[in-house]
Amino acid sequence: MSARLLEGKVAIVLGASRGIGAATARVFASEGASVVLAARSEDALHGLAEEIGRSGGTALAVRTDLGEAASVEALVKQTVSRFGRLDCAFNNAADGHMPGPLATLSVEDLDRSYAVNLRGFFVAMKHEINAMLASGGGGAIVNMSSTAGVNGVRGMAGYSATKHAVLGLTKSAALDYADRRIRINAVAPGPILTDRIQALPEERRAPILRAVPMGRIGDAEEVGRSVAWLCSDAASYITGVTLAIDGGRLAGA
Repeated sequence: MSARLLEGKVAIVLGASRGIGAATARVFASEGASVVLAARSEDALHGLAEEIGRSGGTALAVRTDLGEAASVEALVKQTVSRFGRLDCAFNNAADGHMPGPLATLSVEDLDRSYAVNLRGFFVAMKHEINAMLASGGGGAIVNMSSTAGVNGVRGMAGYSATKHAVLGLTKSAALDYADRRIRINAVAPGPILTDRIQALPEERRAPILRAVPMGRIGDAEEVGRSVAWLCSDAASYITGVTLAIDGGRLAGA
């Protein structure tokens, strides 16, 4: 039997209550990590923690609001208190899917996107990196961006702008800590079959499918497996990159 990618590692997954976050948490646990599940939905987190436990994994649910700096700091402290260190983190959150041309959006719309998609990631990385430095063992962080963080998207100015900013944050932090054995990368998923896309009627899914060279919408577990690989020693010489998980969409952009 081959060794599991994350055997013995301790990982935080933000936005773990559903969708890509929950799928990634399941993958992390199946690959041998002790997973700290963080999100605002406490009931969903406990349900996922129980599911992982029944499958033989280890998971701790910690209610966390990425928009509140003290909540994120407490999450990292609780992780280190429980497991002794932090090895990996997946900063996964998104706000700002407000459709409409830029001039129709409110300043509050942009502030909400900024608070979660950029400021929240900055705060999370600040505390995650300090925990990794304290243990002396290095670590790996993966930040959630989007294909909308690489190319502009009509009608999603706040979301696209802050997801672009995540890539700048990722690259700068990767350079800051490359010689301290902390690797920091980003993923840029394209269309993924989460609740939002599943809820669309067939006629609205059709154009999404046509825009993907592979001809299908991605699965959340495919993102999770890519994130797990980036967090593993198999990716030990990779830092500061953005991995597109998009069925080829950006290849023709």
